[in-house]
Amino acid sequence: MSQFAINLLFVGASFALYIGIAIWARAGSTKDFYVAGGGVHPITNGMATAADWMSAASFISMAGLLASGGYANSTFLMGWTGGYVILAMLLAPYLRKFGKFTVPDFIGDRFYSNTARLVAVICLIVASVTYVIGQMTGAGVAFSRFLEVPNTAGIWIAAFIVFLYAVFGGMKGITYTQVAQYIVLIIAYTIPAVFIAMQLTGNPIPMFGMFSTHTESGVPLLTKLDDVVSALGFQDYTADVDNKLNMVLFTLSLMVGTAGLPHVIIRFFTVPKVADARWSAGWALVFIALLYLTAPAVGSMARLNLVTTVYPEMAGQTENYADAAEEALRYEDRPEWFRTWEDTGLLTFEDKNDDGRIQFYNDGSDFEDRGWEGNELDVNNDIMVLANPEIANLPGWVIGLIAAGGIAAALSTAAGLLLAISSAISHDLIKTMINPKISEKGEMLAARISMAGAILLATYLGLNPPGFAAQTVALAFGIAGASLFPALMMGIFSKKMNNSGAVAGMLSGLICTLLYIFTYLGWFFVPGTNMLANEPAQWIFGISPLSFGAVGAMINFAVAFAVCSVTKAPPQEIQELVESVRYPKGAGVAVDH
Repeated sequence: MSQFAINLLFVGASFALYIGIAIWARAGSTKDFYVAGGGVHPITNGMATAADWMSAASFISMAGLLASGGYANSTFLMGWTGGYVILAMLLAPYLRKFGKFTVPDFIGDRFYSNTARLVAVICLIVASVTYVIGQMTGAGVAFSRFLEVPNTAGIWIAAFIVFLYAVFGGMKGITYTQVAQYIVLIIAYTIPAVFIAMQLTGNPIPMFGMFSTHTESGVPLLTKLDDVVSALGFQDYTADVDNKLNMVLFTLSLMVGTAGLPHVIIRFFTVPKVADARWSAGWALVFIALLYLTAPAVGSMARLNLVTTVYPEMAGQTENYADAAEEALRYEDRPEWFRTWEDTGLLTFEDKNDDGRIQFYNDGSDFEDRGWEGNELDVNNDIMVLANPEIANLPGWVIGLIAAGGIAAALSTAAGLLLAISSAISHDLIKTMINPKISEKGEMLAARISMAGAILLATYLGLNPPGFAAQTVALAFGIAGASLFPALMMGIFSKKMNNSGAVAGMLSGLICTLLYIFTYLGWFFVPGTNMLANEPAQWIFGISPLSFGAVGAMINFAVAFAVCSVTKAPPQEIQELVESVRYPKGAGVAVDH
């Protein structure tokens, strides 16, 4: 059986599974559509939350960024996991106790204002649409390679599949589909990682293999990796970051962005009780950890495999890696995986010095004395995880499995984001603000139409994304962190925060962040380098646009409290409502025995 047929079998079987589940769990009411009826088991919700949160950025792009940038890009791991802990401990249980369907629903009622609700809807849509662009980008990469179609066609196929199971299934269908998608993606991610760890180190556990001895050279794997990349003029894989401020802000931006993601927050509205929200958050962290502990190993091993493919002499023991770099791979001898990824346009080669060899090195290095005239190989970060099994010559079924896993990761998060967008439009705008008398059937129709519209918009924007999947997602995290996260925190923990402060804070955080992003978008993405090392002079205090979400959140808090201090306090019933959400009835009351 050909590799294409194997890929088609795995991907087709997964699609049939998702659509079958959506038909079986089709939403029959608005409660089913928005919160899956409110009766999802904590373990089931934890698995669905993990799939919802671990997007194409986590599955496809994160290890690619680690492969290209090394330790510096580990901020993705720290920020995303740290933010999830904040969400699980500080937001999820209280929002579940409030008992609403959506994030704008909470903000509108807590701040007793339809203006606050409308601003929250705008913030949600901007963040979610930006995020879903990254998912469509990742889906396009996976489809273009494994189904051998153009990237554009891959994005449209992904949109059609999401339409089939998300529009009709709603949150109920999406929940059980995401459980299946989590199982697919975690198996697809870990099996190739185990194979490659065994090949390179003899250790079957990837996270331990990364710190083990490289079998062929006899030195620690990370030491080997540092040696080969430094010989080619790249920064050491384990090198620290000079701009600590930017690194800290980027990590904080991802953390507050994670805690403010509306499509993850609404997952905690699907469980029966507040305690179940806590349990489902804990289970989700366990399921997420299975992939996140493996990703650094996948990234480091992918980078080593790529370099030693181009420079075979570097694979074993050598006294001088610089001399080994002279024997670059001849283009005519390139492996089959090179050829297949070249067909997608995501791996390109230009023979600048006409020697027929592939020179892959840092353009900033001085190698002209060798007759090299510039780096000749361009590898898109988003292909590293997907190409890894092929680079390591793993069996065809493993390649088919990772194809299904990459697509599952993109589709699971895309569905959750699109549901968050459609719920905000149908429930918060149409039902609550425009036409409160709309029937349940009419609201369901509005929800499905708005989701279909969101899919079309996301697909259109996904055809021309602003960067790699993980970079585009990082933008969305910054926007969510700068606009929604502070409003949620102040809504729960500050009973004195009023509607004027909340609205002013959300608008200031959103506008400042968007202005900074679009002002410096031209200096955003530098392929083949870590994103925190580049500091164009135009950046204010060296702060990358990817890191500005944390600053936007600070601006949000500052403006909100400043405006609140000079405007009318919230009504007494709102203050009592905040108290009731944060404290159980009778808490702190002395009991006379």
